[in-house]
Amino acid sequence: MKRVYLYKMFERFWHWAQMLLISGLLITGFEIHSTYELIGYDTAVKWHNYSAWGFIVLIVFAIFWHFSTNAWKNYIPTAENFKAQIEFYITGIFRNAPHPTKKRVLSKLNPLQRLIYLFLKAIVIPIMVVSGLLYFYFHYPSQAIEVSTLKPIAIVHTFGAFMLVVFLIAHIYLITTGNTIFSNLKAMITGWEEMDDEDAKEIVEEAIDEVGKNITQGHYSPSTKKKEVKDIIVEALEDIEDKVQKEELKGQKAITKKKKNKK
Repeated sequence: MKRVYLYKMFERFWHWAQMLLISGLLITGFEIHSTYELIGYDTAVKWHNYSAWGFIVLIVFAIFWHFSTNAWKNYIPTAENFKAQIEFYITGIFRNAPHPTKKRVLSKLNPLQRLIYLFLKAIVIPIMVVSGLLYFYFHYPSQAIEVSTLKPIAIVHTFGAFMLVVFLIAHIYLITTGNTIFSNLKAMITGWEEMDDEDAKEIVEEAIDEVGKNITQGHYSPSTKKKEVKDIIVEALEDIEDKVQKEELKGQKAITKKKKNKK
């Protein structure tokens, strides 16, 4: 196994900040709906509003990041391996079948994930934001938005919240389906994904090809990406060196053990 730098700093920050803000919105939102009582209605409303504005600011930065890095292409739907991916989640995952879609630097999501994330980001979250703003500005601060009733807005907003709950439950389960239970979680914390030697080699080659193509097309200056490519190659070589050293150490221990047994 080798480690590949798959998730960059902002991507990880965005993921965890989004997780914290959405969790905060769900916890306070359901308390506002009197589902339970943890911190009190007034405090829940205050922190729900704080979290909502924080989430909107994060969305603005995320949109800029997605379009400036071409990360939005990860969400383009594809039919390739779509059926195989569904079969993998239904039965293959329980038979330790190989994953039909390999992760790549420029294509981290499988076909099913692409559809789900596109639906979430292009439909569910915008609906939640718009309905939330209608909630916030209804008769506030001074008759900013006038609607006859909040009932349809409340229904849509609550339905979106339940959609997010379903997504979170599925997401938490699916992060345990990596090489180990915690490998996907660790990757999103450190940025480094553990992969088979062949997959790691393909990712390094893909990254180098993409950087070369972008430099040729004038999208990036050579100095902009030089260090990034160098870091990828150096890390891959260091992993190979570590692997060789571990094998040598293992061999030395085996020889020492045999000598002791002979004595």
